[in-house]
Amino acid sequence: MTKFDENKGVEIYVHIPFCVKKCAYCDFLSFPADEDKVHRYIRALQKEIALRGSSIDHKSITSIYFGGGTPSYIDGEYISDLLDTIYYYYDVDDDAEITIEVNPKTVDLEKLRKYRRYGVNRLSIGAQSTHDEILKKLGRIHTHKDFTDCYSWALKAGFENINVDLISGIPGQNFEMWSDSLKEIIQLGAKHVSTYGLIIEEGTPFYEIYGEDDRRREEGYEPEILPSEQTERILYYMSIEYLCSAGYTNYEISNFAKPGYESRHNTGYWIGREYLGMGLGSSSYLLGRRFSNCDNIEEYIAMCEKGRIKHTDEQILTIEEKMEEFMFLGLRMTKGVSRSDFKNRFGVSIESVFGDALNELRKTGLLMMIEDRIFLTSEGIDVSNYALAKFLIND
Repeated sequence: MTKFDENKGVEIYVHIPFCVKKCAYCDFLSFPADEDKVHRYIRALQKEIALRGSSIDHKSITSIYFGGGTPSYIDGEYISDLLDTIYYYYDVDDDAEITIEVNPKTVDLEKLRKYRRYGVNRLSIGAQSTHDEILKKLGRIHTHKDFTDCYSWALKAGFENINVDLISGIPGQNFEMWSDSLKEIIQLGAKHVSTYGLIIEEGTPFYEIYGEDDRRREEGYEPEILPSEQTERILYYMSIEYLCSAGYTNYEISNFAKPGYESRHNTGYWIGREYLGMGLGSSSYLLGRRFSNCDNIEEYIAMCEKGRIKHTDEQILTIEEKMEEFMFLGLRMTKGVSRSDFKNRFGVSIESVFGDALNELRKTGLLMMIEDRIFLTSEGIDVSNYALAKFLIND
């Protein structure tokens, strides 16, 4: 039996931190910037891409993902420059998945055609809702019409592999609104749909408004404004019912895809593939070591210009930590994890390490084991945070 090779194939993530304005719920590393700062950042990012090339020598690149922020905020020529630099310094697979996140307000047909010419073959459109009143509440800069225009232009530009992001559990969003959004995305024919429950993140405008209500909900009390846990569960199962009946597979807790259109980049994270994050604040995982870039843009630009990349939060994962991540990342996928993959990777059986947790979760109906696969049941997905915490070895 072939031993698992942690060094086979690497994913690249490129962080574009700029946006028109920050959404009310967003806690990502993002901010508005003028053209001069954008230009200096992109040139610094190209230098980092070149400098980091030797760190993954002889390893093929399986996917490239431009995230943010809003990557579509910047001039399309910058995306071309970054891709040219990546292709020059790295061995990119001929069939690599190349994704860019777009806000509907920041693209037109010509920009999308440019992306396609540059080699981008997958779009991730941040729709979030198909109702203008909800978009306004979220602080989004686009309207429903902007989204439908964007989707139409994407098809005309030659994109087939399109993901649409939706957010559920937004104050003021009722079941009918969520149903409308799901139906519209299905009708448009999106190959991939990501449905995320709203999270109230500290430091955001939403936290100032809904933070206390969110604490009430976490403590088991009925929230006054936010949807209850029961309502959130209903919204989640509405997503499964609508999308799966339309031919999508719920291959990960929050992600649905038509056959063959599962996100290769995100799946790589869940199965433990190495990834190289480049750009402000981005994270990497290489050779069992996890590390991040600094999150101060002027410091980042200065370091790149001097040819020195300083990492923060460096951590060499122990074998126990790798085992933990194998479980609580892999179990996010509805097909779960493989016993034989665990044995190939770590040299021991999964039962010898996690036998007690597996038995406990099976007895309570939160987990199933069928032949080589171990996966959460629907009840286990409902309480996934609780279930996955059982796989913390030193807890």
